[in-house]
Amino acid sequence: MRVNIQLTSSRELSLVILSALILVCALLMSQPSHAKVVHQERSMYRNILVEDTGNLRCLKFNVKSHKTNQSCFLKSEPNRLVFNYTKLLFSGLLVNPNPERILIIGLGGGTMSNTLHQLFPKARIENIEIDPAVIKVARQYFDFFENDIVTSQAKDGRIFIKRAKMKGEAYDWIILDAFNGDYIPEHLMTKEFLEETKDLLTDTGIVTANTFSVSKLYDYESATYQAVFGDFYQVKNKKNENRILLAGKKALPQKAVLEANLAAMHDRLKPFGVNTLQVFDSMTFDKDWQLDSSVLTDQYSPANLLNQ
Repeated sequence: MRVNIQLTSSRELSLVILSALILVCALLMSQPSHAKVVHQERSMYRNILVEDTGNLRCLKFNVKSHKTNQSCFLKSEPNRLVFNYTKLLFSGLLVNPNPERILIIGLGGGTMSNTLHQLFPKARIENIEIDPAVIKVARQYFDFFENDIVTSQAKDGRIFIKRAKMKGEAYDWIILDAFNGDYIPEHLMTKEFLEETKDLLTDTGIVTANTFSVSKLYDYESATYQAVFGDFYQVKNKKNENRILLAGKKALPQKAVLEANLAAMHDRLKPFGVNTLQVFDSMTFDKDWQLDSSVLTDQYSPANLLNQ
């Protein structure tokens, strides 16, 4: 189809050209930047990729023909957290603002460990990651920091927690962030596992677990945490599909009690891109799941089927 356009003045011509340029720029800006693969390997557990998209570097697991982001950081601002869910994990500090011993199950790029070490340089931080290749990649491509009190071990999180319990270990904060590329490993979702995890907490200790708000496992996970911990905080917002489950060794305080920690943590977390007020507003005790949902156990944990 041919279209004839008659312009009555040079001014109209200029406006048409300007509009066309604006449209072209908008189209160019809307196109995603080309991702450059800077590292890839097949480990015992998964395909691992490290991709750079401009200033953004991401660790990805390639599972069942799709890629899942596990960890990302800005190369020009490595201290600034990228993922919304990592920011929501800091809701734990509103409950327990001075953890001295921290356990992280699932390393990713080591972003959480690095941030916590900067916040609490004297705290002991233990990172447990089943895949030694992920630890290697975190060190080489994501500046994962280790020293005498910040350590990593290539072990299954369930086995580590069982042995830590036998040794009488205790933690102020346990962060559950293990993913196999599709979802949380089944054996890290059951009532028995969560009971073992709870037994490792100090009297004021807390657990923060990274899960999803749109999963078909939503009701089952919620019922299982309720069975082990009683009432827990859900921490989620509309920025992504993650939700953080925040539970404690003992009953957690109401939000009004937590407000006292907001101001104290605000300035400390701001350099990492964490807005404590937004995190606080994302916390709720609401029970928005089917209360008669089955509890996941070692004998009944069909997570691979329920999450289809």
